[in-house]
Amino acid sequence: MASGAQRLILASSSPRRLDLLRAHGFSPKVRRPDVDETPQPGEDAATLVERLAMAKLASVVDSHETGLAADTVVVLDGEVLGKPGRPDWATDMLHRLSGRTHEVVGGLAVCHGGHTISGVVRTSVTFRELGDDEVDAYVATGEPLDKAGAYAIQGGAAGFVTEVAGCLENVVGLSIPAVLAALKSLGAQSAG
Repeated sequence: MASGAQRLILASSSPRRLDLLRAHGFSPKVRRPDVDETPQPGEDAATLVERLAMAKLASVVDSHETGLAADTVVVLDGEVLGKPGRPDWATDMLHRLSGRTHEVVGGLAVCHGGHTISGVVRTSVTFRELGDDEVDAYVATGEPLDKAGAYAIQGGAAGFVTEVAGCLENVVGLSIPAVLAALKSLGAQSAG
């Protein structure tokens, strides 16, 4: 952050979010939130990610600090695809995404100077048709197990993608343009 500004606190355990911020000149202090990420009954993806971002922020950042939290899910046919956790679940998710367009929905919450704002960023991603062997090989790397929708666009799944409509960084885990806009609207100085 520029001189005179408070240091940004990242309320996240995601190394991808930290990398994105560092690539844009931030050197945030990381605090790992412990928030139940279970969707509430009838909760849509946008409401879920915004609620979780707000909960993560509130759990580890005081209102007088400058903080940022985010949450990301993949949505296919109205169904939220979270982190698979098991290889067979990852394989199933990737086969479902094969040859289809899905939406990555990212929730964001930012606080500064006693005020908090939140929002949602949506990005459409299209996969080419995937073969069984390449899905199996990708799942065997272990990369998909802790990723929403069972893939990392910046990693081994980069070759699966034929089109991205919207913010690519949102698919990685954090829309930097949305972060900068939120900090600016709250009067926080961005990285210099």
